[in-house]
Amino acid sequence: MIVVVQGLPLSTFSSASTTPTTPISPQANTCTVATLNQWPITQLVNQTIVVSVQASDVGAMPPAALADYGGILLFGTTAPANIGARLSSLRAMVPNGLGLLVMTDEEGGGVERLTNVLGSLPWAKQMAQTLSPSAITTLAQALGRRLVNISINVDLAPVLDVDGSSVYPNAKNADGLRSFSGNKKVVATDGVAFMKGLQDSGALAVVKHFPGLGGSSGNTDNEPAHTLPWATLQASGLFPFQWAIKNGAKAVMISNASVPGLTSLPASISSVVIDQVLRQQLGFTGLVMPDSLSAAAISAEHLNVQNASVVALAAGEDMVIYGQPSTLAPSLNMAKSISVTLIHAVQSGSLSKSLVVDAVQQVLKAKGITSCSTT
Repeated sequence: MIVVVQGLPLSTFSSASTTPTTPISPQANTCTVATLNQWPITQLVNQTIVVSVQASDVGAMPPAALADYGGILLFGTTAPANIGARLSSLRAMVPNGLGLLVMTDEEGGGVERLTNVLGSLPWAKQMAQTLSPSAITTLAQALGRRLVNISINVDLAPVLDVDGSSVYPNAKNADGLRSFSGNKKVVATDGVAFMKGLQDSGALAVVKHFPGLGGSSGNTDNEPAHTLPWATLQASGLFPFQWAIKNGAKAVMISNASVPGLTSLPASISSVVIDQVLRQQLGFTGLVMPDSLSAAAISAEHLNVQNASVVALAAGEDMVIYGQPSTLAPSLNMAKSISVTLIHAVQSGSLSKSLVVDAVQQVLKAKGITSCSTT
């Protein structure tokens, strides 16, 4: 999912600050299956849903917190001056103290949010060309502190796709300047440097777009697209993700592109990609989420967001994300509709409850929740 903002200055960070939230614990224990199996099904499925919202509308999000959705995703370049206090208030509303994953896309360049309180970063390509890995880590540490200080604990970054082009992200190339380099070792080194900087500051970094969008046939937001052939990806585009996992990646976003030689489905709804490759082959044990299920590549499979959410969880995703809302009401309605569809899928047997429980374990681990009793 790409929402780019043109013409942003490469300014230093803003000095805005609020009372910091509690950082995500990197070594949190998960809740037991036995405990989660006692949860109402509505509470279980809602933990897997991320509700999209414009940052300017965050004050109207109590219904999302009270419904116990697992996360919210903030869009927009302008946030209320007191957004940290508002987000902290939302977190306090969540039943049973189960917390909230508050996410945004803060990559740098034209893909950044809340610039009035977070400031701006260079494109990833520019970082790689002008900064050492240690300097990139320092930059990301500062970003992570800004995020945590306004109660945002998840950054959907960095991009680990290997793309040598220096073009603005567009309808045919989702990467371009968002990629650190066309060299897999540079992407691995600089991308992991960015990831570590975020995680050093208590923010959860989400590396994307597995198994690698560099050289894809198109932008999946706009059309169905495929990656480079699987044999090629294994020799190139997969390497930065392998390196990130080896170096402590906690969360991975799966692309909506199909992978020739591996799966004809969008990777985000393919158990081959998620379970066989990411989980079993690479040994990843953290949180897994798809790119936006509102993408054209998903609808081309004759799936609306609600049904795609069922397929995504069945394939091994832990949370589901949908696109940027124009207003708050449609987003809340979408979240509720996804919830109803997931509940029906579990009750009808088309979605295994055990998979939902596994997903919720990952969500709670990402939140740093060590006790999930609802009594």
